[in-house]
Amino acid sequence: MDKSPDAFRTISEVADDLDLPQHVLRFWETRFPQIKPLKRGGGRRYYRPDDVDLLKGIRHLLYDHGYTIKGVQKLLKTNGNKFVAAIANGDLATVEALAAAGEEPAAEPKVHVPEEDQIVGRAKAPITRRFFNFGGGDDDVPEVSLGKGSVNKEDRALLQEALYDLLECKRLLDQVR
Repeated sequence: MDKSPDAFRTISEVADDLDLPQHVLRFWETRFPQIKPLKRGGGRRYYRPDDVDLLKGIRHLLYDHGYTIKGVQKLLKTNGNKFVAAIANGDLATVEALAAAGEEPAAEPKVHVPEEDQIVGRAKAPITRRFFNFGGGDDDVPEVSLGKGSVNKEDRALLQEALYDLLECKRLLDQVR
């Protein structure tokens, strides 16, 4: 029997859903004050749907985007819980709306190229690097022709990101050796 989407979840259900050990969720509670599960008798935790969405966002930023805990804390402080949850859900309209709501109309969104202490596992990107299509002006980059086909700007950006990822992997492997 499946629970309704609005039902509270136990730590084991959330851990299974996020593919994380339970102790990681308990640790994150100590590092992110925004995570506040309801605690019942005996210390049993029950996570609200908003808590689960926030945890998904934190997991996505830490594991998929390579942010450090400090970097995610800063992003939460700057943009709020709904912003991080929207990133995990891939809801770009909400991300853009939340980023625009907390600033002056003429200013750039608060989402920016992460500082060195915020991100791990990626090479430092050039200033024109975009985050969910924010910032960076790649409009002046011409298409590159390679023999019979051509590489458009979006494919070039994806290839550049893959190159950054590979270079950072090499750097991390060199450190381990």
